[in-house]
Amino acid sequence: MKKIALVTGATSGIGKATAQILAKNNYKIILCGRREVRLLELEKELSEFTEVHTLAFDVRDKKAVFEKINSLPEAFSKIDVLINNAGNAHGLDPIQNGDLDDWDAMIDINIKGLLYVSKAIIPKMIAQKSGHIINIGSTAAKEVYPNGNVYCASKHAVDALNQGMRIDLNPFGIRVGAIHPGMVSTEFSDVRFKGDTEKAANIYKGFKPLEAEDIADIIHFVVSRSYHINIADLVVMPTAQASATIVKRD
Repeated sequence: MKKIALVTGATSGIGKATAQILAKNNYKIILCGRREVRLLELEKELSEFTEVHTLAFDVRDKKAVFEKINSLPEAFSKIDVLINNAGNAHGLDPIQNGDLDDWDAMIDINIKGLLYVSKAIIPKMIAQKSGHIINIGSTAAKEVYPNGNVYCASKHAVDALNQGMRIDLNPFGIRVGAIHPGMVSTEFSDVRFKGDTEKAANIYKGFKPLEAEDIADIIHFVVSRSYHINIADLVVMPTAQASATIVKRD
């Protein structure tokens, strides 16, 4: 029987690449994201490999999260793998110049959105006494860098929640782990710099960053281990990156 994976933030970057690799490896996929047109395009692509269901909602919208997840048809109701991937960074300003709307967006998506989706799905996993939750963090969960303040705080929260989930869900046989990527070439920097593509491109100049597919491949490895194995916490960076602020550039 095929396992079912639900992926948030599936319309681009790591989420999209993860949905693609899992679909090609015999998982049924529930695609979640805000951009319905992209969801439908990806559904069409992945339907060549597996059964796919889409749920269009914003993880910040508590009511929509529960309504959409509770609307899943019977064929997609037993969720084996949850990939909490939806997340963002807005702005790169010192704390005294921070934009309140940017702060709200990062806290609402990176922390509260992850909690809402997890809360909607965890009871299903408890009932079946199995499941695997992968929380996508960041190297920003492990160290704070200049002007990263609230984004780093939000990812530190993901790190703490990952540990708390693992402890609380241990009695039910549910696996919980986090993957913390370093510099990955996706739409992430375009969002952080609010469409300033030149600034975004400069982040990755002079070295080879990770690609979304690299992280997706690692996610597939993690979820495909024998059930007695739980990869609890994994940090991955490009070879050129030694820390948030130390990168070997040509």
